Amino acid sequence: MADKEQDAPKGKFIVIVDEDLQDLVPGYLENRRKDVEELRRALERSDFEAIRVLGHKMKGSGGGYGFDEISEIGHALEDAAKQSQAAKIREEIDRLRYYLDNVEVMMPS
Repeated sequence: MADKEQDAPKGKFIVIVDEDLQDLVPGYLENRRKDVEELRRALERSDFEAIRVLGHKMKGSGGGYGFDEISEIGHALEDAAKQSQAAKIREEIDRLRYYLDNVEVMMPS
């Protein structure tokens, strides 16, 4: 299992990941980067069901890898998609992109 996210310098997110997840994390984060683009395309098409499904998957997977923020964003995306809230979805997509651009993965000491 992964440890909780820790405080980091402003704008950075530090996540401590156990060694058993070390090899899986880069692929997981790369897939979330791909999700950002897929979410943007779905929003352009007003495909709220696709956004809801992606949000649901992120909500379920983030915590297992130690990325609680991704789970929170996924939950917010899922809820916003259920209500067709395009502005909120756009905000959460931007939040996900920012998080992915600023997360730093570390191993336990």
